[in-house]
Amino acid sequence: MGGWLTLLFAFVATALSVAQTRPASGNPRKEFLAKLVAAAIERTNHSVKYVSAYVHLHYPGGDVPADTGVCSDEIIRAYRAVGVDLQKEVHEDMMKNWSKYPARSKWHQEHPDPSIDHRRVPNLMVFFSRKGESLPISSLAEDYSPGDMVTWDLGGDVPHIGMLVNVGSKEGGRLLIVHNIGQGPKMEDVLFRWKVTGHYRYIGPPQQGATDSSTGKD
Repeated sequence: MGGWLTLLFAFVATALSVAQTRPASGNPRKEFLAKLVAAAIERTNHSVKYVSAYVHLHYPGGDVPADTGVCSDEIIRAYRAVGVDLQKEVHEDMMKNWSKYPARSKWHQEHPDPSIDHRRVPNLMVFFSRKGESLPISSLAEDYSPGDMVTWDLGGDVPHIGMLVNVGSKEGGRLLIVHNIGQGPKMEDVLFRWKVTGHYRYIGPPQQGATDSSTGKD
């Protein structure tokens, strides 16, 4: 009798251990996006001065001073918090596919620069289109999901970028955006405030995302 009880307890302990270590949802893609959204929301706790000056960065893993940054730096920092270094990913893709990026025509660059390329919204637009998903631009709020990124033209060909999060606005429940347009990272209802120029989803390089992924495209 004692031997059977010992085996039973061992079986139950093993089952509980497996259950505790198994991911709750079993969907790495959704888990990644949930962590990314949480990281973006966490950014709103930081005080950041809007400083757009060029800064020489270490590579990889380089960042401007923590209390400074522009709109793209909030995207970069949110991804870095979940283990994706956009500085590295963008630079590596630009090294291999220089002609697909606007750096030469727009900023007269002769070669990739890991200190600035990933911080420029037009470069991020190309990168997310190539390595993630370029989603339809829609005038319907329900066509956008937490973790999606949106780019805008603020006027005069001035680009801007932000990330949708899983918090709805008080008026209509439209998803809020984490972005920095000059007052530091804020969570605001600005999805349709400016002309939308891009709609993207990126779950990291292949080893970061789930099998249900469109990353890693050539």
